[in-house]
Amino acid sequence: MESGESSSNERYAVFKDSSWFRQFRDGSNPWMARYVYGLIFLVATLLAWAARDYGRNALTEMEKLEGCKGAKDCLGAEGVLRVSLGCFAFFITMFLSTAGTTKLNESRDSWHSGWWFAKIVMWIGFTAITFLLPSVIIQLYGEIAHFGAGVFLLIQLTSIISFIMWLNDCCQPDKNAERCQVYVMLLATTAYVVCLVGIILMYIWYTPEPSCLLNIFFITWTLVLLQLMTSVSLHPKVNAGILTPGLMGLYVVFICWCAIRSEPAGENCIRKAEASDRTDWLTIISFVVAVLAIVIATFSTGIDSQCFQFRKDETQAEDDVPYGYGFFHFVFATGAMYFAMLLIGWNTHHAIKKWTIDVGWTSTWVRIVNEWLAVCVYLWMLVSPIIWKSRQTAESA
Repeated sequence: MESGESSSNERYAVFKDSSWFRQFRDGSNPWMARYVYGLIFLVATLLAWAARDYGRNALTEMEKLEGCKGAKDCLGAEGVLRVSLGCFAFFITMFLSTAGTTKLNESRDSWHSGWWFAKIVMWIGFTAITFLLPSVIIQLYGEIAHFGAGVFLLIQLTSIISFIMWLNDCCQPDKNAERCQVYVMLLATTAYVVCLVGIILMYIWYTPEPSCLLNIFFITWTLVLLQLMTSVSLHPKVNAGILTPGLMGLYVVFICWCAIRSEPAGENCIRKAEASDRTDWLTIISFVVAVLAIVIATFSTGIDSQCFQFRKDETQAEDDVPYGYGFFHFVFATGAMYFAMLLIGWNTHHAIKKWTIDVGWTSTWVRIVNEWLAVCVYLWMLVSPIIWKSRQTAESA
């Protein structure tokens, strides 16, 4: 028993004092481990993109695999889904094997932070096995991935709103100096100015004709939602300040812009430069930025398990895990489904152009619904304390 405790203490000392290389070799740094998982996720995303855009170069080799009927089932959308399934299987396995880990000296912590050779082999094995599966299983996974990607968006949405609310709480006048309020007003004003400029630019770029009724509706409704969030936040009974609706406004305007950008090329309401069939450097840069954004969003959401804890005031011991391992891997598992949906435009039978991501009417409506859901969740977080308080008052009376 004493030898076990001493070995745990030695491992914890390594975590605190040793070099990054030794921590990686010994599997003693969970903070560094998350970057390795993020790199695996990035490589999987790039493999899925390569299978979609350049898989035809591997036709000869694909024909040898049992699950690939003439190689056609391993290319395009199905190629993306196969790579995504391998990534999902890896992270869901990690989720099942690390969920509930609470201390740094547990064996599951060592598994999460180390054993990299075994885990890389496991990930490669899962990915290779997916190319042996029949097409019907891949299509079934594609249908399930719609739900999994939606779960990822919901988790990401909750994480973003929780961060905005936390930032607002940090700038309350009873907690900080009055100088902070000046910064809050500057930040809120900047947020509203950017929101209005973004809305005006969307009107200019994406509603060149009066017949662009759908885009006009999307943009106008976004402006209405911005006004609604501001009005509710400034209501005397809510009194949540002006910062949170401004930051939420940035988020919903950005989602609206992404939604309109996801409309298929060639539409009359999209600028000719964007509807061009040629692939230029701007398209490639946009694609690279989008891929990095997927990885960063998954990474940042995965370590934000505290926003889903019911008791956030608990003090953390020195040997507690720095973030929820199970939640981290679950987010990456759903993120694998999410990047698959983006690469195929949320449609398993949709042919998508090279160097594009998240294009199609399904993608557009997914983002629009995500925008509306974000506003609903934010408004509920504002008014729910008042509703519960009024109910408690009525019951006590």
